[in-house]
Amino acid sequence: LATGPRQNNSIFYEIRTYDIKPSKMKEFVEMVNKYVHLRTAHSELVGFWSAELGAMNKVVHVWKYDNFAHRTAVRHALANDKDWQGKFISPALPLIEKQHNEVAYLVPWCQLGKPPKEGGVYEWVTFQMKPGGPALWGEAFRAAINAHVNTGYTKLIGVFHTEYGLLNTVHVIWWNESPDHRAAGRHSAHEDARVVAAVRDSVRFLESQQNVLLIPLQCSPLK
Repeated sequence: LATGPRQNNSIFYEIRTYDIKPSKMKEFVEMVNKYVHLRTAHSELVGFWSAELGAMNKVVHVWKYDNFAHRTAVRHALANDKDWQGKFISPALPLIEKQHNEVAYLVPWCQLGKPPKEGGVYEWVTFQMKPGGPALWGEAFRAAINAHVNTGYTKLIGVFHTEYGLLNTVHVIWWNESPDHRAAGRHSAHEDARVVAAVRDSVRFLESQQNVLLIPLQCSPLK
C-alpha cells in the first residue's frame, strides 16, 4: 500500500540502476560522459553517479518526467533516435550485466535540492519501510531526516518514495564535502540526543537500510 498525500502535480522521477561488468566500468563511464547529451536532448537528467562504497561496478541515474505520457513520448523518441541507438545503446548494452528501474515521487515535504558547491560526494540511502506509505511513517521519518539536517554537517538533496518497483521503499540523497566530513558529522549526530530520539521513533517503521557512497560523473547536473 502506498497511501497518503503526495505533491500536487504529476511530476515523477525514474531511478535507473545498472550493474556494469567489472572490466568494463571505465569504458562505460567514458561512453556516458561522451554521449549522454544525446539522451538529455529528450528529457531532464537529475544526476548520474557511480558507486564508490557500499556497492561496486554500479551506476545510478535519475530522470525527471512531467507525467507518464511524457515518459512514453520520450521513450518512443529515443527508440527512433539513430544517433542515440547507434553511438551509445548498441555499444553500451554488452557492458551491462543487469538493469533495474523504479518510479518514485518526492515526498510531500521535500523539494529537490542542490549542493552548495561542486566537488563533494553523495550518499544514497535506501530505506525499506513497513507497508502503509507516508501516511503511516511520513511524520516520524521527516522528523528523523530534519534532525540530521539541523546538525548542519550534511545537505539534503531529495527524499523519494516508490510508486513502481519495490513499494514502501524510500531513497534519501545527501551531499557531503567529503567522506571524512560525513564520518565526522555522523559521529557528532550519534551523540546528539535530539537526533537519537528522532531516529529511535522512526525506526519503528523500518525493515532494512542500505547506504551507498556515490561519485558524480562529469556529465551529472548534480556534481
